[in-house]
Amino acid sequence: MNFRLILYIIGQILRAEGVLMIIPLIAALAYRESVWPLLIPILALLALGSLLCWRRPAKGDRMGARDGLFVVGVSWVVLSLFGMLPFLLCGAITSPVDAFFETVSGFTTTGATVLGATIGTLPSDLPQGVALWRALTHWIGGMGVLVLVLAVMPQQQFKSARLMHAMRAEVPGPVATKVVATIRHSAGIVYAIYIALTLIEMIALLLCGMSFYDALLHAFSTAGTGGFSNMDTSIAAFDSSAVHIVLTVFMLLFSINFNLYYLILIGQGARIFLSEELRYFVIAVAAATGIITLNIAFTPMYETLGVGIALRDAAFNVAAFTSTTGFTTAAYDSWPYLSQLILFLLMFLGGCTGSTCGGLKIGRLIILIKSSIRELRYTLRPREVRPVRAEGKAVEEDTVRGTSAYFALFFLMFAISTVALMLLDNVDLLTSFSAISTCINNVGPAFGDMIGFAAGGSFGGFSVGAKLLLSFVMLLGRLELFPVLILFMPAAWAKK
Repeated sequence: MNFRLILYIIGQILRAEGVLMIIPLIAALAYRESVWPLLIPILALLALGSLLCWRRPAKGDRMGARDGLFVVGVSWVVLSLFGMLPFLLCGAITSPVDAFFETVSGFTTTGATVLGATIGTLPSDLPQGVALWRALTHWIGGMGVLVLVLAVMPQQQFKSARLMHAMRAEVPGPVATKVVATIRHSAGIVYAIYIALTLIEMIALLLCGMSFYDALLHAFSTAGTGGFSNMDTSIAAFDSSAVHIVLTVFMLLFSINFNLYYLILIGQGARIFLSEELRYFVIAVAAATGIITLNIAFTPMYETLGVGIALRDAAFNVAAFTSTTGFTTAAYDSWPYLSQLILFLLMFLGGCTGSTCGGLKIGRLIILIKSSIRELRYTLRPREVRPVRAEGKAVEEDTVRGTSAYFALFFLMFAISTVALMLLDNVDLLTSFSAISTCINNVGPAFGDMIGFAAGGSFGGFSVGAKLLLSFVMLLGRLELFPVLILFMPAAWAKK
């Protein structure tokens, strides 16, 4: 294990977190709030980050697969430990475990919250600066803080071959791809698209009547597909169809592989229609929206509101669940069971590879289904050699094998975590199953009313042990298992 290289990269990440925290600090100054809850962490992050970066890696230092997984797993835990300080220092959250849960939920873009009547603090009670930091954690975690560091890091510090291992560990999906030849330029392009879409959404929300602060905060939350809001009732607080429609559109836009946006920028937009993953994503969203609309339109809840409102709410919640953003506008837990089942399945489906979504990813599911069909054909024709094809080209066997292993490990960890939560808090199977589902898929909202965390509810009623377990599960889901699990392997800590 190359600890000098790892510490240097973690130092760069901490400095990036400190610089980004200046944005909510400006908001605190603008609203004439106390700046210490943000200023103290900023100074600590910059100081520690600079200390870790004091010794640069030697030219001969190389980053292997083990180093890449390790640095990603450790950096996200460290990010959360420092990121929780504003919540503690402002007094809104007094428990370190609650603050850690909220911060992990932010960086992993889950959107599950402990805020609520249980701990006596609502989202609207947060200082404006801290509330903006809470939403900004979504934006940082959505694309990945390491990708940001790669985008701004001087090119000569690392070779692309060294950094690809780390990028593979943080970028969602079965394969991490580069839009151009070098990792640094690829990261820069992806982040430029990410920033541009965020700004466009913020402008659209401003045109819908939101204040500048609310538009910026909700743009951060949508871009990271996280779902934190400064409103106690989430997006339901904005009684505006225009706001709901804009958020629906952008939740879906941030669910698409960012490489496709690059094709549009270079004048090859027609190629996006060849994307198999995008095609299945659009079909899934359209079908789910249509079925739910028909299922709820004639219920007592929507008989007086009309089919138009039913379609709006169905589209919004389908986008919220499949993008794993988790914003809420309607009491979906009161919808017919068919609609609830569809939303629950969308929670696992997630968006496209290379987006900011959680979930299993459509691209990974396509590979699994096609590889399973190939195995069935192999049973009939043992001598037939047929590669798995996705996106118009053959998928490498390492990727096929890794995808199968991922699904097996995912559901194994899911089952273990579900049982562990039931043992820790003595909750019923639905509550435990739903809580683990929403955390490992980084969605946020859940089903079940035993602890009161259905639509717009809070996770504050869980015990300390349960919150730590759920925090661990959120990290597992966002980093897609391997970078987190490798931290518990003795071989990962051994020297080379």
